[in-house]
Amino acid sequence: EAEAAQGRVQAAVESAVQGLERERIRAMQGAMFRCSARCCEDGSASMQEVQRCIERCHQPLAQAQAIVTAELEHFQDRLSRCSLQCRDQAKDALDSGGSEPKVRGQLDACLASCGDQHLRLVPLMARKMRDGLAAIQQ
Repeated sequence: EAEAAQGRVQAAVESAVQGLERERIRAMQGAMFRCSARCCEDGSASMQEVQRCIERCHQPLAQAQAIVTAELEHFQDRLSRCSLQCRDQAKDALDSGGSEPKVRGQLDACLASCGDQHLRLVPLMARKMRDGLAAIQQ
């Protein structure tokens, strides 16, 4: 039960990130490479000027990657905290004399519930990423 919920969350997150990559990030990558190529075409620029120009071209994509990474880390932290709470409850139940099979069942149900709760949060996370990417100045 918990493994299935974890699989659903992972698939939903991957799908959301792949959608963002297709909708937004690929276009940003293309713009970055075209911009960098233009920097290299300036025959009168010094090596340092070309390097600074290329770094400016890379800035929007670096911002985009930072936004996606931060949202994924925040989501993973929340999911981990939920899972840790389930494990703490299971340990407390065992320490209070609960039978191992019963506690294991409760732990599995709790972990599955964490997965289902976070599955519902994936669209919100994707929207926050999308909004963050839309705000980046190209």
